[in-house]
Amino acid sequence: MAAAAPNNVKILIVDDDEIILYALKETLSASGYTLFLHTNPLDALEHLETKDDQFSVIISDQRMTHMTGLEFLTKAKKVQPDASRILITGVVTMKIVIDAVNRGEIFRFLAKPWMREELLATIQNAVQRYQLLALNQSLQDDTLQLNEQLSSANSELTDKIRELTEQKRALDAANSALARNFDRSINLAYKILSTYHQTLGQETKAVVDICDLIIQTGFLDMQTAEILRISAWLNNIGLIGVSRDTVDKYRNMPETLTPREREEIKQHPVYGQSLASFAGDLDGVGETIRSSHERWDGSGYPDALRGNRIPVAARYLAVAIYYVECKLPKEQALEQILRMSGKAFEPEAVRLFMKATRLDNLPKKVREVLFSELKPGMRLARGIYSANGLMLVPEGEALTERQLEKLKDYNLIDTINHRLLVFQ
Repeated sequence: MAAAAPNNVKILIVDDDEIILYALKETLSASGYTLFLHTNPLDALEHLETKDDQFSVIISDQRMTHMTGLEFLTKAKKVQPDASRILITGVVTMKIVIDAVNRGEIFRFLAKPWMREELLATIQNAVQRYQLLALNQSLQDDTLQLNEQLSSANSELTDKIRELTEQKRALDAANSALARNFDRSINLAYKILSTYHQTLGQETKAVVDICDLIIQTGFLDMQTAEILRISAWLNNIGLIGVSRDTVDKYRNMPETLTPREREEIKQHPVYGQSLASFAGDLDGVGETIRSSHERWDGSGYPDALRGNRIPVAARYLAVAIYYVECKLPKEQALEQILRMSGKAFEPEAVRLFMKATRLDNLPKKVREVLFSELKPGMRLARGIYSANGLMLVPEGEALTERQLEKLKDYNLIDTINHRLLVFQ
């Protein structure tokens, strides 16, 4: 505890000799103490009992009218027990003084005449004693208060644990209800989109159907599959912020869009990310919607992401969206997607799209595989070619382990873009 400044320290002085009282005042005032002076001990006692002043030190002369200094200090102790009491005496009776010190009536005594330095040192020690007592009392009060608070806190903690247990049961029930209602919320967003622009609703449903087929292949992990499913439902939600006329031009006559309208269209994935924030328990949903119009070669929007910087689910969603929006007949759309493999789309995403959407049209005993599914011993139903048309493995040949390793190395340098077919 830092020592209080002298001008914050209050000292009560009692002496019926005004000359001594004046001498004490001159000495202690110069040191900055706040002094209260009395020539009558009865007046001093009345001050102690009726005023709110808290004194660090009480000084009294021994020989006074009405009562002695020891009598006064004994009475003062009952009013302000923590104040340091100092007795000034001209006739030192050691037995009386020692008894007074031992009983606690006084802290120190000063013999007349005193030295100035002795007086100041005694006062300083008396102030420090008072401050230590005050600090100790404050610590005791704080400890008592903390113990009471701790007892109360323990009781409250017990009640809180009971309350939290009940809340957990309620939250579990609520989470179960939320899980059941989440798909209803997604469906509501779809209905809002359909109401705003019927064509957008139809296209969204088509994208959802394709993404469901991709998910059903079982190739995607559970989290990616769920992100793709939700993102498919919400991929067009950002177009709600675009005027219907601009949406119509974008869908039917994109070449007529003004620069301002084109920029507005390019921002719709960003709007979609914001509007899809209610699906925040899957952070990838917003990112996937934002990146659904990015392109593998970096030519997409809004962030011109390239290659593996595009979120995984967004790579599959991009193929599905293009297929639905391109307005080409089915076969031509598929051919166009194949041509854009490795440019606009990730080749593996194109393969999974083709596998999911055309598996039932392939000849019997022939199936389409992803590049990552190729294994030694598989017999090719179609040869494997480089992007430049160079044959890497001929049709009908069974893959060896060495050939597969070479294909993997080649694919890292120059991506193999076309569909991969093998005999079952």
